[in-house]
Amino acid sequence: MEFSEHIKTANVDDVVLKLPLRPALKGTLCVTAHHLVFSERKEEAGTCLRNLCKDLRILQFDIPGMEECLNVASSIEALSSLESVTELYPFFHRPRELSLSEPWGLSSPQQQYAQTERLWDRWRLSKVNRNFSVCMSYPRTVIVPCAIDDITLAKAASFRQGGRFPVLCYYHRSNGMVIMRSSQPMTGANRKRCREDELLLQAAIDESEMGYIIDTRSAQQAQQARMAGGGFESKAFYHHWRRLHRHLERGKVLQESLIKLVEACGDPSQNMDRWLSKLENSKWLSHVHSALSTAGLVAECVERDGHSVLVHGFEGTDTTLLVTSLAQLILDPASRTFRGFLQLLEREWVQAGHPFRQRCAHSAHSHARLRQECPAFLLLLDATWQLGRQFPLALEFSEVLLLRLAQDAYASDYGTFLCSSEQERCALQVKENTHCLFQFLLRREEREKYVNPLYEATDLAIWPSVHPQSLQLWTGLFLRWTEYAQTMDEAREEIWTIVKERKETDRPKGCAHTTLSRHDSFTNVENLMDELTVL
Repeated sequence: MEFSEHIKTANVDDVVLKLPLRPALKGTLCVTAHHLVFSERKEEAGTCLRNLCKDLRILQFDIPGMEECLNVASSIEALSSLESVTELYPFFHRPRELSLSEPWGLSSPQQQYAQTERLWDRWRLSKVNRNFSVCMSYPRTVIVPCAIDDITLAKAASFRQGGRFPVLCYYHRSNGMVIMRSSQPMTGANRKRCREDELLLQAAIDESEMGYIIDTRSAQQAQQARMAGGGFESKAFYHHWRRLHRHLERGKVLQESLIKLVEACGDPSQNMDRWLSKLENSKWLSHVHSALSTAGLVAECVERDGHSVLVHGFEGTDTTLLVTSLAQLILDPASRTFRGFLQLLEREWVQAGHPFRQRCAHSAHSHARLRQECPAFLLLLDATWQLGRQFPLALEFSEVLLLRLAQDAYASDYGTFLCSSEQERCALQVKENTHCLFQFLLRREEREKYVNPLYEATDLAIWPSVHPQSLQLWTGLFLRWTEYAQTMDEAREEIWTIVKERKETDRPKGCAHTTLSRHDSFTNVENLMDELTVL
């Protein structure tokens, strides 16, 4: 079907556009295949059309005539729900400064493996999934124990949901422990076992070691999963592994929580008590707490206790990736750099098979078809923001980058978050026909917009507080289109100006901030905030 067949009315005159924090504009509205174009005119208008955007903004068009209003609404609905990935805007976006011949992506399993020589005696690169026949949602190449051959891997994959057998995602340089991820084992009601899977996990650790399996489901959920063919690892067969359950919500529950939060933030008529009640009832901050506390548990097992960890839940494509990513941010200084963070997202979300196409199909404004939607990636960005707020010196990137990623996950000019797996991206030739968001953000003129001027490199892990008073609403996202957010943006710009001036004039040469105390780093920023208030 041609795009023109979706457009019932292409142009409407005498439209009034009402934007957050801006005066109303009068003009002509044009509907194109991928954009709404508004041209200002000095005219009057009538019928109202509210457009609820995926970035949580609400645009209101006052359109003269009911028929024109309905036609525009119908056209927008059709064009924003295109089924074919190749009809989406990234396949048509051609900025002058970019070329399709430029490299696509920042890292690969081969590069990750090559950067850690200490892996080579016990871990290897496997191309068992080179044609995506073993696991549709894994990349072509994965890192696995040397002692396990590809035939054993294939048999282990048949025992895991979706073929997602245990693979390495992080190697802790200081003690050699690893973090692995997978999907649930398909033990079923009969408690089936798979010797190849058992051998795979045993090969990941020394015989003298103990490993931890962090299951992102409650013990009851894991038991119930057996009735549907899933299950969990039995102590009788996985002798050197101890299983811990940490329940993280996902799917419909998480999406409904986001919807309630956005509704609360968008209600201008409520008093403070009603607002706080709605915020608590949304339970969004409870989900942030669960994500950070579970990631902290994984990090403690690796760093403080010296044990390797396997993380999984059901499919291993949502809460599993959330936990492994946050654990790496806590442990790994490289993941907290600008480039390292983008590489982490590419490795743990894009390449690892998070189904962006289904999970981010609709925004929080939509109540339709909630079965596939799940803001797991948005929850990751929120938890990362909490880390940056608690440790202002620890992250090389700022909140502005997180806001940009939150927007692009739902609607982007770039192909990075298209599709739900590497297999699908290859089939649709996404890398050949779209531009890479991460490569674009690393361009010098773009990167400067997203760096954190407070950043000080350190080799230390960061240990976030998950006490209720330590977690705050991400106002930069959820109150983004309010007067409060606009004021905070202006304040942030003044803070950065002060910081940059002080870095140039006050810091002695060779001085480095090596102590990553949450209290000390917070005090520095709070002092700047006090000075800004005086100004």
